Amino acid sequence: SWTSASVRTIDLSISLSQTEFMSHRPTAAGRARLDNADSHPGWLLDEVANAGRENLDPRHVSRYDLKEDAGAIDEVCFLQKLGLSHESVIVDIGSGTGQFAVAVAPACARVIAVDVSPVMLSSLRATLDAARLANVEVVRAGFLTYEHRGARAGFVYSRYALHHLPDFWKAVALERLHRILRPGGVLRLWDVVYSFQPGEATDRLEAWCATGGSDRESDWTRGELEEHIRDEHSTYSWLLEPMIERSGFKIEQSVYSQDGVFAKYVLRAT
Repeated sequence: SWTSASVRTIDLSISLSQTEFMSHRPTAAGRARLDNADSHPGWLLDEVANAGRENLDPRHVSRYDLKEDAGAIDEVCFLQKLGLSHESVIVDIGSGTGQFAVAVAPACARVIAVDVSPVMLSSLRATLDAARLANVEVVRAGFLTYEHRGARAGFVYSRYALHHLPDFWKAVALERLHRILRPGGVLRLWDVVYSFQPGEATDRLEAWCATGGSDRESDWTRGELEEHIRDEHSTYSWLLEPMIERSGFKIEQSVYSQDGVFAKYVLRAT
């Protein structure tokens, strides 16, 4: 029974000022504090600076669940068919507002919800308090800084988060996720992944942008889709998939959207 109001929270970095978050450009002093606080080398990618402007914006985060339905219940059912049980440990990395973490908590033993955005995590904590879930831990960290504690996980879940990393760092992140999982464990990965050729990019991306809605409160607008393409790091399936395999995963399932813009994977740790 997950009826206790307690939520375990682990903060693996320190807070930057609201001005720094909103500008999406942490100051040199702020960056130094983050690096020194966690003993991270100076060459490590700053995942907060790469989190996406909107994910550090309280107004955007407050309307995120209206704009994006994660289909979390269906995903929990899907993972149960892959072996998710009440004994399972699952790491939700890039958890955002926690749609999936909240949905999966009653179906497993332990959920670790990981995100670099303090604004997203504040929203998640409020949701967890209201839902009175006792088996969810909240960790402020990213793909490159999360350090798993306890038994290795049977499942890692990541939806629309890996694209915040440039390709070099995607490969590093995937190898780190492999280390979290027990042998035979599953990484369920969704993202914006382009399954078309470079020569098709103009037509495919223009068609995607044309699907943008007009209501910024409840739709992804054209401007937001353009911002994703321009400023974030979605990559081609034929670049991502060799990274996945090189990191120690077997691709058991890959599903591409008809427009060539989205992909979802079942990846098995070998």
